[in-house]
Amino acid sequence: MTTPQSKEALAKETLGFQAEVRELLKLMIHSLYSHREIFLRELISNASDANDKLRFEALSRPELMAGDAELAVWIEANAAAGTLTIRDNGIGMSREEAVSNLGTIARSGTAEFFKKLSGDQQKDSQLIGQFGVGFYSGFIVADRVTVETRRAGLPANEGVRWESAADGDFTVENIDLEQRGTKIVLHLKDDAKEFVDSWRLRSLVRRYSDHIAFPVRMPKEGEASLAYEAVNRGTALWARAKSDIKDDEYREFFEYLSHGAGEPLAWSHNRVEGKRDYTSLLYIPSAAPFDLWQRDGARGLKLYVRRVFIMDDAEQFLPLYLRFVKGVVDSADLPLNVSRELLQADSEVEAMRGALTRRVLEMLGKLAKDEPEKYRAFWREFGAVLKEGLAEDHGNQEKLLPLLRFASTNGEGDAEGVSLADYVARMQTGQDKIYYVVGESLAAARSHPAIEGLRARNIEVLLLGRRIDAWVMDHLQAFEGKKLKDASRGDLELGELASAADKEKTEAQLSESAALLKRVKESLGERVSEVRVSSRLKDSAAVLVAAEHDMSAPLRRALAAAGQEAPAGKPVLELNVDHHVVKYLEQRSQDAEFGDLALVLYEQAMLAEGEQLPDPGAFVQRLNKLWMRLQ
Repeated sequence: MTTPQSKEALAKETLGFQAEVRELLKLMIHSLYSHREIFLRELISNASDANDKLRFEALSRPELMAGDAELAVWIEANAAAGTLTIRDNGIGMSREEAVSNLGTIARSGTAEFFKKLSGDQQKDSQLIGQFGVGFYSGFIVADRVTVETRRAGLPANEGVRWESAADGDFTVENIDLEQRGTKIVLHLKDDAKEFVDSWRLRSLVRRYSDHIAFPVRMPKEGEASLAYEAVNRGTALWARAKSDIKDDEYREFFEYLSHGAGEPLAWSHNRVEGKRDYTSLLYIPSAAPFDLWQRDGARGLKLYVRRVFIMDDAEQFLPLYLRFVKGVVDSADLPLNVSRELLQADSEVEAMRGALTRRVLEMLGKLAKDEPEKYRAFWREFGAVLKEGLAEDHGNQEKLLPLLRFASTNGEGDAEGVSLADYVARMQTGQDKIYYVVGESLAAARSHPAIEGLRARNIEVLLLGRRIDAWVMDHLQAFEGKKLKDASRGDLELGELASAADKEKTEAQLSESAALLKRVKESLGERVSEVRVSSRLKDSAAVLVAAEHDMSAPLRRALAAAGQEAPAGKPVLELNVDHHVVKYLEQRSQDAEFGDLALVLYEQAMLAEGEQLPDPGAFVQRLNKLWMRLQ
């Protein structure tokens, strides 16, 4: 029962748009001209959502559907008046909802709807559609938009008329409205009159909205009566048999799900029956969304229960590292009143999550095997995100490892096209380690001093240059029985790759350089845990390495950048005793400048590792002093 409204509440008001909406309207009017037909897709989608919401609310309040139980979307064009009308008989809006939902971006009707249902405290800050299209896309083709709406359950005299010419303001007033739902009238611009053409409209409906689960009706062709006919199939695409669905239909449905974000690289459509009964349709996009790195942003699959739409972003069905996947899951087992909290605690949902995760990984594996060019495109867009799964999803690590791609010393440039299987196939006789190095960038990894000896032996090294790599690789142990070995940590463990001559040379160097190593350690003090002869170096004079069980320098930096305190550790300084700089240092072991020389060598190794010097000015002064002595 509603309370009587005052005359002031029913009066016509002129209100201003939120600042963000004004900017969005400028985008719609001036920047999306070449994509103007998307307005029809978005408005039909909104109408479908409104019908879905009514059907959901009517589960507990069946009186909301009284007298008009057949939900649909209608499209009517009036060439004489230059208008196009899209209407539905869904949930509709009250006056307050019309002002809020049509005047601001920070509150979308769908998010508000589910917030009331579940009490989920999400930040409702997403733009409508991928680029904020939605309702406001109507202004791409219209210079004025009129909305007439009444919320289901409210009396006829609480209908609302909302109108704007996209000039910064809108008006809102109460009207008598017998029909619940929403009617949007677009007063078309002179250069948009193509959208009153029936054939053009029908082709767009079939292209963009054939999968909408409600009939989209238009007046019958060649009839003067008020008879309407359904233009779309009016059935959920995922509910149809795969054999009846063309590839173009799958692509069109992806365009609807992603709001026009290109074509999918791959998709998987499956029906599971038995202990669990559900259908899934999952897509791998070809381009990353703008919010890919917002780990707390809206994500997930569209959830339906027995064809009833439940929520847009059900994140419980896939792990966070697969947040780029688009799709639908339709369950026959979950209750219709399921909330986000119930999804998090439901064992059936957990089982479905495991199965859907495996389905995505299998789809990626098939793409990598059968269409390597497409997989390379996928890796460029989403490889860094997929890597997160190596640390977060140990149960699927064996499935993830073959999907990894790396740059390596086997090729030039930054192309990440080497798989672990490729590496293993190229391993040298006697090699039992997969060597890798992590740098601040791929270029830094490629020139890292720690891999000079490996490159001299023609041993391939995998190169990693993203901040996430240090964290991810720390969770990997082996692939196909081959240990993954960080070339900048501990001993290189060359095993059979080191010849008897190499071993004899190293023993001789240790004996001959013992005094130098001790003198350098005394000079550097607590800066290092040890100074030793290096088997890693060939061209560089020194390198800093981590002890086998210490945290690597790149991982320590990554944790610090994330605001986490990293455990303290002291690096090992390795010297190339054949290098002329180290030989010069040895010759000056009794001189006063020995300490400065040793410190410069240490700080150079810090720079090569990507570390920041504690006092760059002092380093420059020491270096200049040494240059003066060499003149």
